[in-house]
Amino acid sequence: MTEPNSPRKVRMSRSERRLQLIEIARASFAHRGYDATSIEEITLAAGISKPVLYEHFGGKEGLYQVIVDREINLLMSTLTESLPAHVSPRKALEHSIVALLDYLESNPDGYRLLAHQSPLGVSTGVFSPVIGEVTEHLTILLAEVFNRQGFESSITPVYGQLLGGAVAQVGQWWLSEKDQAERGEPVTPMSKDDVAAHTANLLWNGLHHLELKPRPIGRPDEGEEIQPS
Repeated sequence: MTEPNSPRKVRMSRSERRLQLIEIARASFAHRGYDATSIEEITLAAGISKPVLYEHFGGKEGLYQVIVDREINLLMSTLTESLPAHVSPRKALEHSIVALLDYLESNPDGYRLLAHQSPLGVSTGVFSPVIGEVTEHLTILLAEVFNRQGFESSITPVYGQLLGGAVAQVGQWWLSEKDQAERGEPVTPMSKDDVAAHTANLLWNGLHHLELKPRPIGRPDEGEEIQPS
């Protein structure tokens, strides 16, 4: 006899059950993080026993890896589709920023999941995969610009890291603004197009006037008086 408070078991195909577990765990990982999410709560919400989850994913870590991989693939396809052929580098940068904001707006749980630190055993490492993926995308974009302007290819990753971190941080701030507005707080988020335009304006105009070989300013010798600039 079924207990009145026990979850109702529903017969599903293997693919349906797998998708159900992914959707349940995705929301929990996004809002609570990896460590705070237990296998017990996932299986309870799905109305299954723990061996079923182990059969599908091998455990919580395997389930988390599948979800992260799906989100990264979705993000990268969104970024790739955002770049029409024969667009200028400035437009490509702005399109990339809009694409990231599109992803954040339509997949807030996915971004929150990616923004959480990953467990050490997961191949994405301990840093947010979304920043790494955006950085890789922008580094490829920068390579074309830098080659045309005569920069050494070896320095491109430095600027790619700077750009990727800046764009990801702006996106996280914008999503936070939208969350506050939805909770009724007195915040008026900027439109996606305005955020992208202002971000591209700063990044592009800053890049446009880069020195080919900036010289380090060095450190003052011990005891040397530092003159005000």
